[in-house]
Amino acid sequence: MEFVSGYRDEFLDFAALLFGWFRKFVAERGTVGNSHEGRWRQLEAQIRRLPQDPALWVLHVLPNRSVGISLGQGAEPGPGAGLGAARLLGDEPPLHLRDLSPYVSFVSLEDGEEGEEDEEDEEETGEENAGTKKVKPQEGGEPAAPSKESPQKAKLRTKEPEASKKKAGGEDGCGEDRGEAERGAEKRKERRTEAAPLHLSCLLLVTDEHGTILGIDLLMNGVQGSVGQGSGTETLAPRAYALLCHSMICPMGSGDPRKPRQLTVGDAQLHGPQCSAVLYCGEACLQTDLHRCPDDVSHRFWCPRLAAFMERSGELATLPFTYTKEVTSETFNKEAFLASRGLTRGYWTQLSMLIPGPGTGTPRHPWDNLLLSGDPYQFLQGDGSALMPPVPLDPPRSLFGSWQDYYLWRGLSLDSPMAVLLTYPLTVYYVITHLVPQSFPELNIQNKQSLKIHVVEAGKEFDLVMVFWELLVLLPHVALELQFVGDNLPPESDQQHFTMQRDGPELSVRPGSGVSARLSSGTKEKGGRRDLQIRVSARPYHLLQGPKPDLVIGFNSGFGLKDTWLSSLPRLQSLRVPAFFTESSEYGCVMDDQTMAVATGGGTSSPQPNPFRSPFRLRAADNCMPWYCNAFIFHLIYKPVQGNNGGRPAPGPAPPPPTPPDPTPTPARRRRAEKKAARGARRRR
Repeated sequence: MEFVSGYRDEFLDFAALLFGWFRKFVAERGTVGNSHEGRWRQLEAQIRRLPQDPALWVLHVLPNRSVGISLGQGAEPGPGAGLGAARLLGDEPPLHLRDLSPYVSFVSLEDGEEGEEDEEDEEETGEENAGTKKVKPQEGGEPAAPSKESPQKAKLRTKEPEASKKKAGGEDGCGEDRGEAERGAEKRKERRTEAAPLHLSCLLLVTDEHGTILGIDLLMNGVQGSVGQGSGTETLAPRAYALLCHSMICPMGSGDPRKPRQLTVGDAQLHGPQCSAVLYCGEACLQTDLHRCPDDVSHRFWCPRLAAFMERSGELATLPFTYTKEVTSETFNKEAFLASRGLTRGYWTQLSMLIPGPGTGTPRHPWDNLLLSGDPYQFLQGDGSALMPPVPLDPPRSLFGSWQDYYLWRGLSLDSPMAVLLTYPLTVYYVITHLVPQSFPELNIQNKQSLKIHVVEAGKEFDLVMVFWELLVLLPHVALELQFVGDNLPPESDQQHFTMQRDGPELSVRPGSGVSARLSSGTKEKGGRRDLQIRVSARPYHLLQGPKPDLVIGFNSGFGLKDTWLSSLPRLQSLRVPAFFTESSEYGCVMDDQTMAVATGGGTSSPQPNPFRSPFRLRAADNCMPWYCNAFIFHLIYKPVQGNNGGRPAPGPAPPPPTPPDPTPTPARRRRAEKKAARGARRRR
């Protein structure tokens, strides 16, 4: 850095402009601050009348935590003569940065903090400040030695022997230390007298998109009485607001007073009133989203709602596992977590993008290997020992409402990651045992000995189908039939079904009639107690034919993400069966409610957190909202049938509309004769 003669005048002009504008800004800011709301309202009214600047304005927030500025007085003690006009105005050779070192130097605040702590313990006169140290007078009123009270000792004059003596002296060496300090002070006064360091904690800078400086504010710490002392996060926003207002009324750069048409802020702390939930690729995308039409799809409309969703982060991250803090972090590395625990085979490959799955040509579901082994948990194991303990001999004595209760009964350690896979069967269990009795008590579902459940728009959960075996462990006296439906299912599995039966703690397979020994082609097999039947229909739900189920469940549904829901939801409306769905975020629940209203005229219940949600936080590419697999649960609210007066109808098919009467009734005998004649004519043709 050099003040070369060709740029010296421009530099001095810039310095005069910068500090002149800043002094005026500080004076007016103090006046406005003292007059409170009246003056601010007057200022805001004046700004509203200003013309718009088509250029984008940028508020830069530049924090500084480690570097301080030490101001000296020259080579001699006392008030110095300064640099002199001749040096600055060009009568002597150009100035270099080293020429300023007797007057201005940069020090490390981080290095100085350690020395200050030692001095506070020994002298008991220190006062802690935000990264700096104030000059404290000694007994004679003489300023203490800078090397003892300011952090630039670590940068400009390192006094290692003195520092080591202070650390070793303790209370017994106070007199000796004081003597050494006084001698050191006399030596230093022979060289120069230094002022206390300044800490510029933050620089606020307003520019336009072309780089023109429009305003500046300095948030200072470290000097008593300095502007901005004590500034922090809580004062950053009002200081920035005051700076923006003054930059509009009196811009530092060229041009008349004006207000920006667009403004962007370079610090998240100033986004307090906003949601901080959405990530944008640039300013253009942000402005487009803010002003999107119609208004109810713009970010301006969604911002307060997204802020409420963000407040659920702590609640969703409240889980009992030992690894909760790691897996609920915004920076959670799922791949590293799986690899560190040896979860690199079986169903764990479904969770990872880095672990290779089955090779080309391998069936999506190796049923034969599974059924031959008789172990429903073989795909849940890692590279080490078995992750699932043996099935308890006694059935549960009470209903489980949390992962902690289930883990305790099942004999699982809270360090086990099995909840990531078991979220699917445990969610079904929670719907059956808690949510259906609460919302549909007339069904008396807990006393049923068999349940037919449709899993709609199935995909990933079908790839983990064997985890649903855990339902037989939790509900050992209920025969369950799970029918997976969706056009994302493998076509080769369409119309297949197989049955598993629990014989005590073991698994046995009952083959279907008239088919291979392992899989059935669709012949219905009567299921008894402790049966789990799995059926597959690779088609959209509205094209499914068959008897009405007792319950419908969908995982991470996303009604607005697939067009087939616009047909499947009316199908559910006609069946009027209890239908529960999970979503990975509260935002998704709101979208599902809107889609349900468009498709059927109905709606959804208020979503509630799922106690059996997956503990793994999902990372979204365009937002910071908390996403978890099966995070929230809601059920469909069907549009009331005609004549029901808005009450909730009992589940069942909607009655067909009545046939309007014929205005000219025909006698019964004549109608029968006409029908016989019509049938005869059809036969002759």
